[in-house]
Amino acid sequence: MTEACPVDLIDAAVVLADISAAITLKWFRADPEVALKADSTPVSAADREAERAMRDEITRRFPAHGILGEEFGDERTDAEYVWALDPIDGTKSFVTGRPLFGTLVALARAGRPLLGIVDLPAIGDRWIGAAGHRTTLRGKAARTRRCAGLDGALLSATSPGMFSGPDRSAFERLQAAVLYTVWGSDCFAYGQVASGWLDLVVEASLDTHDFMAIAPVVTGAGGVMTDWEGRPLTLESGGRVVASGDAALHRKVLAALAG
Repeated sequence: MTEACPVDLIDAAVVLADISAAITLKWFRADPEVALKADSTPVSAADREAERAMRDEITRRFPAHGILGEEFGDERTDAEYVWALDPIDGTKSFVTGRPLFGTLVALARAGRPLLGIVDLPAIGDRWIGAAGHRTTLRGKAARTRRCAGLDGALLSATSPGMFSGPDRSAFERLQAAVLYTVWGSDCFAYGQVASGWLDLVVEASLDTHDFMAIAPVVTGAGGVMTDWEGRPLTLESGGRVVASGDAALHRKVLAALAG
């Protein structure tokens, strides 16, 4: 998609991030009620309240738009415009008082990411990326850094547990080729790539709401983000993604994963 994202849609996404931030910060380190989802991952009252508030705002502003959310399911996902929401990416960090949780707000058009926000309200970092616009962090342009070789690359992933079977073997092959690996940053790691603090993030087992907001942020800063086969990310993509700050590095990462 080559058209520039309309500014009014970016402004609407910022409002959604602000709504979520006000709610999540109210609950952060305030002993929120914690329950377990069916997959044994934690979900808090803050997740549910923030997503409900964002959904209500989308429905008020854009009643024809679809919504794909972590906590309350999907609505009108065959619409031209579909929002993907993750009110707290890094819930384990949130419920343990670790400030690297984030809110992910994405808008797709015709299944492809049009804009995305990666917001870390506890530390004040907010990356905004949109088609036809430069990615910003705290209102200033963000830019990835050059790193064409695996042997000098800094790699990140949330957890070794997200890789299993052939995926684990592929990741370990890549890990052996890079300079070193950082674990446990959730969506913050992708912001680090966009700002040139990390070189790449490789993950698996993600849901659509985990990566749709991130793709415009990384690409708008000069990076590349695809699935493990090098295909552009869409609402239909699987959960294996690669985000690189350097296009030459990205090609080498894909080759290493493929073996």
